Amino acid sequence: MKKPTKAYQDLDFLNSSDGRIIRILTEYLQPKSKFKKHKVMDTIVFFGSARLKAKKDAQKDYNKIKSSNPEQTENFAVKLREAQNYLDMSRYYEDAVELSKRITEWSLNLETEANRFIICTGGGPGIMEAANKGAKRAGGYSIGLNISIPFEQFINNYVTPDLSFEFHYFFMRKFWFAYLSKALVIFPGGFGTMDELFEIVTLVQTNKIRKKLAVIIYDKKYWNKIINFDALVELGTISKSDLSLFTMCDTVDEAYNAVIKHLKKYYTKEKEPSVIEPVLHLK
Repeated sequence: MKKPTKAYQDLDFLNSSDGRIIRILTEYLQPKSKFKKHKVMDTIVFFGSARLKAKKDAQKDYNKIKSSNPEQTENFAVKLREAQNYLDMSRYYEDAVELSKRITEWSLNLETEANRFIICTGGGPGIMEAANKGAKRAGGYSIGLNISIPFEQFINNYVTPDLSFEFHYFFMRKFWFAYLSKALVIFPGGFGTMDELFEIVTLVQTNKIRKKLAVIIYDKKYWNKIINFDALVELGTISKSDLSLFTMCDTVDEAYNAVIKHLKKYYTKEKEPSVIEPVLHLK
């Protein structure tokens, strides 16, 4: 008689609907274990578009299209306009690299046994790659919370290998964004970025997140163009005081100063715990 497979080795069961709770628990426990191993106490989270490119790459793409023969290139004008847009938007990528680098350099100079204010992203391309790149250039750790989706999302080369994670469940990935974060920097992005921004702001607004969390929205012109925050106030769907839940910044210097001021005020004078154990402060 064939020996039965142990439950924790039964892949059919683990991948079934009955095994879902176990899969969810692993996406909580595995990151928790690794963060404790590396003494990661808290994070600075960067959100933003996965589609944006480094300036050199955007310039290369633009030059390639511009130098092609318009008569032999299908939709030449559309492609050139799109390439120009990505070239213009590449400044956000470069700003994210610089901001992440400066925050990491500052954190590395703190007198602490823990790893404080580690850069954390979704682990993919675009702004995520830029932030991980900046942390690596500064010589620090960075975290990548990747998600399995059909397109765009692959782990970038700048994430610290042992702090690279692959999630199936969006809600567990979002949990880890919120769990350790002391500040969020929201660069221009699309549906995913807006989803992450509004979920976190809602948790702060409703006092479900009780810790002091800085939310920095990068580039007032971009965000006011796609979201009319003032209209939300005028129409009574949010309170005027809700606009204080986030800070708009237009330059790397402004964003850096806002983040560091927040961290110094709330998080650099507290006594560190003897065991690194992240706390979300949820009701």
